[in-house]
Amino acid sequence: MPKTAKGKVQSEQKAIHPYSRKAAYLARASIKQQKKEKLKGEKAQRLNLIGEKLLWFQSQLDPDKSEYTKHDACQIIERYLHRFQGELEQIELANSIKGRQGRQYASREAVIKQTIERERAVYEGNGFEIPDIINSKHLKVFREWTGDIKKLPNIKMTKVSVKDSAPSAVSQDKRMEEENKEDASLNSDTDS
Repeated sequence: MPKTAKGKVQSEQKAIHPYSRKAAYLARASIKQQKKEKLKGEKAQRLNLIGEKLLWFQSQLDPDKSEYTKHDACQIIERYLHRFQGELEQIELANSIKGRQGRQYASREAVIKQTIERERAVYEGNGFEIPDIINSKHLKVFREWTGDIKKLPNIKMTKVSVKDSAPSAVSQDKRMEEENKEDASLNSDTDS
């Protein structure tokens, strides 16, 4: 029978002194791991929110339309900003019933109103980030997207603000389209 080494077998792990270097190392490692987990959870939540937003925009696209203007994009954003109107009306109806004390669903109503205000401020300020439906190449990629969150980086995003919905922006889009057509016709004339 082989003999076992006397000094190498440990049935129990030694207790670590709380003020030792090893205890400090283990504490730092656990804090680092907790931060990693927290960041991972926050990133997953942020990507889920973006994914839901993109799925909503994808459901609002007209399958027959191959190109959108900035004005069309602004109209879709306005519909997005009004997506909670039905729920707000239901809450108003529930609160208008006589004989009830207090406001039902007050917290949900407050969350919805805060979300609408925040999104409206972003839309009127820097611009609301949406999938790039103005460019036909990016629109095609967006339509082919199946909702997989891992494929989100493949979708090109663009910012559209309320300033882009102004009539001058629409006329500017048309002017740019006409210039592109003229350039194409000039290029075809010079090739001949």
